[in-house]
Amino acid sequence: MTANTKSWALHIALLVTLFTLQFVLPAYHQGNIARIMMLAVFAMGYNIMFGYTGLLSLGHALFFATGMYGMGLSIQHLGISPATAFVCGIVAALLVTATVGVLALRTSGVAFMIVTLMFAQSGYLAVLFFGEYTRGDEGFVIKQAQRVIASVDLADATNRYFAALLLFALCIAVTLKLVTSQFGHVLVAVRENEERAQMLGYDTFKYKLAAVLISGTISGVAGAGYGLLFGYVGANFATVQYSIYPLLWVLLGGAGTIMGPFFGTLFMFYLIDLASDLTSAYMLIAGVALVLLTLFARNGLMGEIRKRVLPWLP
Repeated sequence: MTANTKSWALHIALLVTLFTLQFVLPAYHQGNIARIMMLAVFAMGYNIMFGYTGLLSLGHALFFATGMYGMGLSIQHLGISPATAFVCGIVAALLVTATVGVLALRTSGVAFMIVTLMFAQSGYLAVLFFGEYTRGDEGFVIKQAQRVIASVDLADATNRYFAALLLFALCIAVTLKLVTSQFGHVLVAVRENEERAQMLGYDTFKYKLAAVLISGTISGVAGAGYGLLFGYVGANFATVQYSIYPLLWVLLGGAGTIMGPFFGTLFMFYLIDLASDLTSAYMLIAGVALVLLTLFARNGLMGEIRKRVLPWLP
């Protein structure tokens, strides 16, 4: 069995496991896993840019929030169908990503981080400034009647879970196909040594821009899907916190691995959930766990598995 076949089999096994869990998990955990899958899609988008291309962004909340607001405002103010609104959210994220990518890639290193952070902050301030339409910090709820696609009520817990799984599966397939292709190999070459990739004749700017576009669009898909499935659009999703989260999820799960973002999101989500039951200083527990993982599993959860057990893991 080739490495590519084993990789597809492993990822399909993960999807089958998630499909089966819907029938055995209690309602509380069903909701959590659905939420985790959508946030993992966000982290997968971030991973394309950071894990595979080596571009450290501190502004991905902008793309997530653009997808969310593009979808939510289309329903709220234009009265269009949820399916069309979902597409509007993705298109909005793509356009914003293209603008940010062209401008931010004129810089590199620390300057790139600062520029992406500034764009994200501008997006957050825009949400607050246009509070008449966005409802500012308060946000707005998408009514249950506005969350029905092809007679499927996405407000229903079971339908929501399977819709989240479908989006997660599609993003897994797209990402896996992408990173195992020649394009994905070039991205890794850019990450490892951009100057050498240029010497081999690759236009690294175009490859980095393509990576940014794909990364931001997938993050926009996550934002639009999250808002539609959970019925809420709020400015908190545009804050710096939601630019830091995907970085943590990817580092915890393993940067440059397909499954890493999911397991990093799963670990972080439940760590905070369980710690918050024990103490109000739950972020202290989360911080200690992060430090320990950084010290003893520097490649992240899936990164360590790839290093020690499964070297063919993409």
